[in-house]
Amino acid sequence: MNDLASRARANKLTPDEISGGTFTLTNVGNFGNVMGTPIILQPQVAIMAVGTIKKKPAVIETPQGDLIGIRHMMFLSLSYDHRVVDGSLGGTFLRKVADYLEGWDINRTV
Repeated sequence: MNDLASRARANKLTPDEISGGTFTLTNVGNFGNVMGTPIILQPQVAIMAVGTIKKKPAVIETPQGDLIGIRHMMFLSLSYDHRVVDGSLGGTFLRKVADYLEGWDINRTV
């Protein structure tokens, strides 16, 4: 995996090494972009883009009422082939990924 990642960063992968996939994850945030609109490379089914993490004002709902606070925010974008993935399933998948990321415990050992 480290070898593939190193060669990908150096633009040294061959076409055979990047073909045959069904799902792609792309990091548009690496360049400071908040979000992107990725386009699938067929025959792949979907591509998800993650944006940069930035501090943004956000509404926080509490039992005492709504507050505005500063939170770390990141946009996720998902493009998919509607012939294969129903919009409801795509939206549910994206929500589940967001839920995992929002609930991440930074003290958790991996």
